[in-house]
Formats: sequence, structure tokens, C-alpha cells
Amino acid sequence: MGDGGRGRNNAHELYKLKQRAVEYYRMNDVPRQLEDLLNSTFYLQPPDVYGHLANCFSKLAKAPTIYKVIGRVVLDGMGHQTLKVEVFCTVQNQVKSITSAIIASHLEVLETAMPEVVDAVELERNEAISAAVQWVNESMTELLDGLEPTQQGVVDQLLANFFANKVQEDKESKELELSLEQPLSSASIAPQPSPPPPPKRKGQRGITKSTDSSIIDGHHAQLWKVIIGKTQSDERSDLYSTPWINSSTSISGITMLLEIQKQIIKIIDKPHTPKPETKKSHNGGKKGSTQIAGKLSYIGCLSINYDTIEQPLLLIQGICGNLGLELGINLYLAINCAAHELIDYTRGKYEVTTGVFKNPCEMVDIYVDLINKFPSITALIDPVRKEDIEQWDSICNALGSRCNIIAGTASKSVSKLLEEKNVSTPKSSGLIIKHTNQTTVSDLIEVTRLIESQKRIAILGSTEGESSDDSLADLAVGLGVRFLKLGGLSRGERMTKYNRLFAIEEELVQSGTLTPTAGQTFIDFNEEAPKAAEALMATLSSVSAGRTESNASCFSTKSEAVK
Repeated sequence: MGDGGRGRNNAHELYKLKQRAVEYYRMNDVPRQLEDLLNSTFYLQPPDVYGHLANCFSKLAKAPTIYKVIGRVVLDGMGHQTLKVEVFCTVQNQVKSITSAIIASHLEVLETAMPEVVDAVELERNEAISAAVQWVNESMTELLDGLEPTQQGVVDQLLANFFANKVQEDKESKELELSLEQPLSSASIAPQPSPPPPPKRKGQRGITKSTDSSIIDGHHAQLWKVIIGKTQSDERSDLYSTPWINSSTSISGITMLLEIQKQIIKIIDKPHTPKPETKKSHNGGKKGSTQIAGKLSYIGCLSINYDTIEQPLLLIQGICGNLGLELGINLYLAINCAAHELIDYTRGKYEVTTGVFKNPCEMVDIYVDLINKFPSITALIDPVRKEDIEQWDSICNALGSRCNIIAGTASKSVSKLLEEKNVSTPKSSGLIIKHTNQTTVSDLIEVTRLIESQKRIAILGSTEGESSDDSLADLAVGLGVRFLKLGGLSRGERMTKYNRLFAIEEELVQSGTLTPTAGQTFIDFNEEAPKAAEALMATLSSVSAGRTESNASCFSTKSEAVK
């Protein structure tokens, strides 16, 4: 009797357990999904039946969600400390490392910088990296826990708020320190007139604290597709392009450039007996008076010593002729003038060659003369400092219709561009934008749209402290920028980005979705100005007409009231 009662109780418990199982599977739609899956598998009869079932089940699984974020110190391509962020997600009930990004430092140290400047930059970089690691490990997991890694917009907004709070905290902390120091300093030291600022050394520039907010968009096999999905959410396109690469000659084009570089190195290394000449160029140097010498710079570019500005261009022109190439047809040239590195602040002039100084107005004449002699130059980057606004206007008006005038260092930060909604100061054909500091992917998408909406060229540039992370190539393709500025054809951290571009291009070719790269296009600023004036006059006329109509309406209303 006792055993029978226990049996009935066990049967009842088993029945209730089965009922809960039925309800559980029914709520998750398991019976219908299994029936459809088994039926389709039977008709397909794949060779690997369990592999097929595994693939089908993976499509039914929930999307990965962020579980934790870890930051650690690693070394960049120059051996400097930088930040690596790794994102772990819950994927099919297991915690897996889903993506990572190595953040490139943008604290630039020029090769000509004084040792104390180098030490100061190194110290500030290390402090910034330590702060970034602390922020990531202490706050990011809690901030992003449970989000899907593809929710870039949500992640960017959370990160933007986080960094804004950190900046405010830092500001308040510095103000508090200053207020505590102020009474002591004012009581103990008599106020002295502030001395004039010391002259800025050639090549020296300001330093800002650097941490990067892109912790989700790291090394991802299809990152460019994710970004395209966000940039073209309103107007989808089935054709995509890669920056500056021609679909049929991308790798052969790089091979061609490497051959030119090899020939230049041969000429530099070749013993040479100088032939003195008395004829001088417009910048005061003697043509061909000394041997061309140079070296490979820390950013992987050939750094050539020259007597005249034309000398390295003539060298390239001659090598191209020997290789059966023609400048302006087979390849074009872009010059990173880096005017902020040429300025002598004591004279207020640019040192164009050793001992030869030119004022800003004379620089305009030099560039006009250079483009007249070498029409294959299709871009000048930072031809003068951002402070020389009039000269930017002059260069754009004189050369804009046949050469792109690009603002790199002279451009404002991404945050400033988005705040002001204006890309016209200084006047330029396009801007170089960089993924640094608190700039999010959403910010890059927005600023690219802003630049293109104002009929300017968006260029994505790498930072000075590079890493082997190749996601910059994905960003360039996803954002649809016209050009990608990477640096010289050397060093692994740079070549990985070129190789990533080739891989994306190959995928687009195979899928038939690669659109041909647009040819050379320029902005005629002399034609643009009258159009802008006409548009402004039309706007003012419309506003004036609206006010007149409004006044008439008010008068009519008042007249009725009088009656």
C-alpha cells in the first residue's frame, strides 16, 4: 500500500514535470521550429546533417550581449604604451571574446623635437593610457552590460555622456586645485607682469590628453558592412567603393609605388659628385648643387634633403620616365606641406629650404608656381598654418579648380566641427578627420555627412602613434570617404591597413558590388562664391518678403480692430 502511494506520487510529479516542459518548449516555439527544421533537412539531405542542424540552430539563437569589457596596456608600432580594449559577450550561453581594438595614440613627437619635449610627451601619454585603462576596467562593464555589440548608436551615446562627465570632473578638480593654491601664491609673492610667451620651436606643438572611445568597433571581419548599414539607413545602395583604389589595379598600383620608392633609395645611396651651378630657383637655392640625401622617417616615408622645392619632384618625374610611367596619367601626387612644422615663430616666416624664409603671401606664389610646373600635383595638405586665413582663401581661389587644398592639422576637431556645423574655416577643398579622443563612430558618421553636405571632401587619416589594428580600413570603406591617408609603404602597422583594404575590395569585386572610383574632381571657388552670394540674396529676399507679408497682416488686423 505504501509503495503504491509513492508510485502514484512519483507519477504525478512526473506528469507535472512533463506539463512544465511542454509549456516551456511551447513558449519558445520549439515544436514548430523543430518540425520545420527536420522537414527541410529531410528534403535537402545534406552530407553533414548535424553540421546543417547546427547552422540552422545558430540562426535561431539570441544575439550576443556584452558581458564584460577589459582594458590593458600594450605597445604600439613605435614601442610606446597604448590601450587595448577587449569586449567579451555572452554567445549561445557561453562567454567569448568577440572583438578587440588597439587604440592608436595621436600625441605626435617630431623627429626634430628637443629631448625634454619628447620626455614630456611620453609622460603625458603614459598618464593618459593609465587613466584610460582605469576608466575601462572600472566603469565600462557596468555601463555596457547587456547591450548588443551592434547597437553602435546606443553605445556611442552612453560613451559620449560618460566622457562628458569625466571632462567636467577633471575641470572641477583643476579649478579646486587652483583655488586652493591661489591664496598662498598671492600672499607670498608680489604680482609680476606676465612675460611674453616664449617663441615656439620649429615643429613643436601642443599636447592634449588622449583616450579613445571606440571600444566596440575593433577588429571585426565585417565591420565595414555594419558602418555602411548605419550610414545608408535612409537610402540603401547595393554598390560600394574603396578609398582611392582602382578596382583593377589596386595591388599593382602599390607595387608601382614601391618600385618608385626603391629607385629613389638607390639614387640616395649612390655616390655623387656635385656639379656647382650658379642659376638659382625662385626660393634662392642653387639647382642641383649637392647630392640628394635622405632617410626613411619614423612614419615610414622617405625624408629627402633638397636644395630647391622642385628637386624631389624632378627626381620622381625622372624615375617615372625610366619606368615608363607618366605623372598625371599613371599616378598623381599629393604633398603634405605640413606648414606648421616649417614656421619660424621668431620671424613669422616659413623656412621653405635651409636658411630661406618666406612670408605667408610669398608662400601663395610658391604654390601657384609649383602647380604650374607640376600639374600632376592634385592635392596640397596644410599649405599654410590655420592662422593664415587670408592665404588659405588666396590659395583656394588661385588653385582650387585644379588642385585639392586640404586642411589636416589646420582643421578643427571633430567635436568642434559638429558643434559649429561649419567646415569652411579655413577655406579648403576638404578635411582630414581622425578617430581620436572621445570621437565615437556615430560622430565620424555625422561629421562625414556634414563635410559632404557642404560639397567638401572627407579624408580619413591615421594617427601618429599607430598600431597593427586594421579597423581604420573598415571605417574608411564604411564611411565612404574619398581618400584614406595612411603614410609610407613600410612597417607592419601600416601595411596591415593596406592589406585589409585589398581584402575588402576583393570581397566587393567577387560580389559584384564594387563601384568604380570617381575620377579627379575639384572645386572652382571663383564660381562657387557668386552662387553662394545668389543663394544668400535669395534667402534674404525670402525673409524680407515674409516680414512684409507679416507686417501687412498685422496692419490689416489692427484696422479691423479699429473698425
